[in-house]
Amino acid sequence: MISLNIKKTLGFISQDTINSYKDVVKKAQEALENGTGQGSDYLGWLHLPSSTTKEHLEDIKATAQTFKDNCDVVVVAGIGGSYLGSRAVIEALSNSFDLRLENRKNPIILYAGNNISEDYLFELLEFLKDKRFGIINISKSGTTTETALAFRLLKKQCEELRGKAIAKKVIVAITDASKGAARITADNEGYKSYIIPDNVGGRFSVLTPVGLLPIAIAGFDIEQLIAGATQMEQATALTVPFENNPAAIYAATRNELYKTGKKIEILVNYSPKLHYVSEWWKQLYGESEGKENKGIFPAAVDFTTDLHSMGQWIQEGERTIFETVISVEKVNHELRVPEDKDNLDGLNYLAGKRVDEVNKMAELGTQLAHVDGNVPNMRIVLPSLNERHLGQLIYFFEIACGISGYILDVNPFNQPGVEAYKSNMFALLNKPGYEEESKAIQSKL
Repeated sequence: MISLNIKKTLGFISQDTINSYKDVVKKAQEALENGTGQGSDYLGWLHLPSSTTKEHLEDIKATAQTFKDNCDVVVVAGIGGSYLGSRAVIEALSNSFDLRLENRKNPIILYAGNNISEDYLFELLEFLKDKRFGIINISKSGTTTETALAFRLLKKQCEELRGKAIAKKVIVAITDASKGAARITADNEGYKSYIIPDNVGGRFSVLTPVGLLPIAIAGFDIEQLIAGATQMEQATALTVPFENNPAAIYAATRNELYKTGKKIEILVNYSPKLHYVSEWWKQLYGESEGKENKGIFPAAVDFTTDLHSMGQWIQEGERTIFETVISVEKVNHELRVPEDKDNLDGLNYLAGKRVDEVNKMAELGTQLAHVDGNVPNMRIVLPSLNERHLGQLIYFFEIACGISGYILDVNPFNQPGVEAYKSNMFALLNKPGYEEESKAIQSKL
């Protein structure tokens, strides 16, 4: 089971102060459990792991097998929570350098619909011209600009290259149960489809088909992912005492640090495989808490890489930050530093040591230096990088986010600020229905 250590925050805040959150945390947990808090229409994720059936997972695995049988590449078309969760898991578990297409057991997963870069889309379509590719179109509405635009291009190319009969087999929609453009398209074209539950927001959707289908296509064990999430659901339940509940302690600690002026939380990893876990986490917390001119700003770094870029600022910049370090206890491979007779790089003192030991000492040394530099540190330990522990981590962050948002007294399940840029963009593009907004915005230019 993953674990949380907050000892290196206790020189900045006290254990007694953290313990004083016990009642407010319980109130937040009760609001989540009873559906009495803000945004209670979006609590479908709360018991999702324990309510996921074996039949549901078998159906997803069967669809994944259809993609494996018919595709070398699968493009996930989605933005935000529609792709970040699956990408976090897939990249954490994949061989970073297995880019070959020949003799693969599982298709390569690529991503589109998360930007509006013409060069990106052109280069993607060029790459796919001679590939057996399929598409997962993930959108509740089917009208999100980035995703709809990418899907329109990908659908056209898939049908032209593979024929409509094959395209129908290798395009799947994950969308609303009954309404929206993506639902209508799926029904009209006869695509296999899965439902995004109405009561699950995008950033909490990784344990629905939104995340599970791409993860299964990539060859990873979704049953173990759900099993891990279920374990964490149980470990963070309302009945678990505050002092034994890692999500409750994490939520309380970060909120107390925020009250003392630590406005920025930096999520740190020491494995590049966890880069997209950080990207998923940034959306989860940024979109959930950044409201009403409140909220901890979620940032992320990849160490030791970013110690050579952001390390100076973290060590000696404005003291408004704290760090949460994700540490992987046991890596999957063994590699030792060789002896070199000339020793020109001066590394013979490391000869015979595992590379992971060097990494672990870099982690510990950095943590000690940052704490000495007045940066509080929390540490989340994953025993290893596998589906079960990632499932635990995902649910840990989700439930802690719900608790933390209620402690902050915001609605953690909406995102009203996301609409501001869309309205301006539609007005600038002269979208029908935005005539008045277009006139108003033109007067500002």
